Amino acid sequence: MGVLGILLSLGLLMFMAYRGFSVIFFAPVFAILAAVFSGMSIMPTYTEIFLPNLANYVKIYFPFFLLGAVFGKVMEESGAAKSIARFIVQKLGKRQAILAVVLSAAILTYGGVSLFVVAFAVYPFAASVFKEADIPKRLLPATIALGAFTFTMDALPGTPQIQNSIPMKFFNTDLYAAPVFGTLGTLIVLGCGLAYLEWRKRSAQAAGEGYGTNHKQEPEIVEDTNLPNPLLSVVPLASVLIITLILQKMVFPQWDITAWATQAPYNMAKAGIVGTMNNWALIIALVIGSGLALIINPKRIKGNIARAINAGAIGSLLAVMNTASEVGFGNVIKSLPGFQSIAQALMGINGNGSPLLSEAVTVNVLAGVTGSASGGMSIALDTFGKHYLEWATRTGISPELLHRVASMASGGMDTLPHNGAVITLLGIAGLTHKESYKDIFAITLLKTFTVIILILLQSVFHFV
Repeated sequence: MGVLGILLSLGLLMFMAYRGFSVIFFAPVFAILAAVFSGMSIMPTYTEIFLPNLANYVKIYFPFFLLGAVFGKVMEESGAAKSIARFIVQKLGKRQAILAVVLSAAILTYGGVSLFVVAFAVYPFAASVFKEADIPKRLLPATIALGAFTFTMDALPGTPQIQNSIPMKFFNTDLYAAPVFGTLGTLIVLGCGLAYLEWRKRSAQAAGEGYGTNHKQEPEIVEDTNLPNPLLSVVPLASVLIITLILQKMVFPQWDITAWATQAPYNMAKAGIVGTMNNWALIIALVIGSGLALIINPKRIKGNIARAINAGAIGSLLAVMNTASEVGFGNVIKSLPGFQSIAQALMGINGNGSPLLSEAVTVNVLAGVTGSASGGMSIALDTFGKHYLEWATRTGISPELLHRVASMASGGMDTLPHNGAVITLLGIAGLTHKESYKDIFAITLLKTFTVIILILLQSVFHFV
């Protein structure tokens, strides 16, 4: 009955999210349903398991959601995001339409702009160049997803997205962990993803299918002469990456804060100081990046500063609460007796004595269950992170590899149909799951298999 309750609650949560109902409301409802099937009490499950885990996630990761969203909105209001996207699309043109869209989304995402803002910023230009090149519009969401939801989200070393910052807390690593592993993953996903999309384009065009007609949400491209120079627009993005690198690699390693940080009133755990300082680096970098984005185009941003900050702050609340609710749900599930058999099966996956394969599968499965890369990874590492670290120490595996594998695996099956980013992306493009999800799922499978392939290669060539 306990396992049946888990499966039923998971299915209902995915169904309700797919239908557009709020996860914030239904996550605790279905968490309690699973608990009832296991014979647990309703109210203690809600107040003593669900809510504390929700609150702990908000406590740790809210600054990243807040500052990332504000940074993205400031980039949007200043015209910097639009300037970068338009420049790339215009330079590459219709012959390289797919590559232009992927690079536009990738540069913005790697610079720290939130995924949702990237989709809004890139879509108008992407739709325009797809229409000019007569590429089926149904391929557009997968093209944006390849640039924004894959390698720049969690594989490319240094990306400031939340999916790359979560493992720092568990493994005392930084954003640049396992650079060879991550870079190889980037090349595989980018190369194979572009090849797949080009193949889909040629097949459609050979069958006589073009951009199509009577589409919804068709953008009206209004010539905007008040955009900052594209090179200047890149400065805030570059600053986030450079400042994070300097702080994490050069400045903070020279600091010994143990003497005061472990004492009252801070009482920081000594083992987690490195990870916490790396979090500080990203927070500082996002603040500076937002400041630079405000000053690169003062004429356009004048009068819109409050709107950008307010919109970013409000948007971050919804995003963090959605994910935190999924984390609360997942932690209720993991506390149930029926989950123990699932956990044992996941931990029993042994990739030639290494924890990497077990970690990849576990994170990927939980990301798919919750429909959230960050939520699924947080649950997996909260539950098994310490065990994976001990396992890695015994077998000589670098914690950096644990970081990169967890990060990349989280961006695999998270993009199942109930994923919030997927639903938002399709809404922006005015397309349905029936029209476009198949190609998004293909990119998802590519990302999932890439992690497994790299783990197998790493076991032979031992790169980090």
